[in-house]
Amino acid sequence: MNTALYSAAPAAESPVDNIWQRGPDDHDPLDQIASALRETGYIVLSAPLPPALLGSLLRHFRSIDRARFQAAGIGREQEHQLNQFVRTDEIFWLDRSNPAVAAYLSWAETLRLGLNRRLFLGLFDYECHYARYNRGSYYKKHLDAFKGDTNRIVSTVLYLTPNWQPKDGGELQIYAPDSDTVIEKVAPRFGQMVIFLSEEFPHEVLTSHRPRYSVTGWFRVNNSLGETIDPAR
Repeated sequence: MNTALYSAAPAAESPVDNIWQRGPDDHDPLDQIASALRETGYIVLSAPLPPALLGSLLRHFRSIDRARFQAAGIGREQEHQLNQFVRTDEIFWLDRSNPAVAAYLSWAETLRLGLNRRLFLGLFDYECHYARYNRGSYYKKHLDAFKGDTNRIVSTVLYLTPNWQPKDGGELQIYAPDSDTVIEKVAPRFGQMVIFLSEEFPHEVLTSHRPRYSVTGWFRVNNSLGETIDPAR
């Protein structure tokens, strides 16, 4: 399922203005995303964010010293480990210290509230990082979450790779639940985004043949008891 949700704002507006505009069909983009998650469990958005914000995110991504990226691992907290047979990407966790990232996180917060109102998911926060796939990098088939043993509920991937071509590789391959059947192959085109249920869809990043940039994130619920909040990451 592929759709565009953003209609361009006037040039005089800032990158953070009117991010959640209705599309050309006048449908509410939050309704479209929620309906897709309810009916099929995922959606591919061709243009959910304004070009100015995307450009600002890419500039920020490229401004970060490569040494500040860390090798990505698998598992969380005490179970976290590096495994280059599974994944070889590099990551940089994000916060609101950069204006473009702050604008993106505000967009995600609106999405969180909208999904909670429409789907009653109980999402309480969003964590995200830049992901850099160098030439030859990949992430083998995996789940972002395991049923009954996680707090990640909805996954998002926003692509920031400029001028992507099919020969560049790095596509996201989504599989049917509990199956080896590929149901979607998402090209990492600049500005495209995929949103899916974390516990339902195994997926993998095919080998990239050039540097590939994205913002990968997760909406979470709080599985802790009492006053304790589940830690991020």
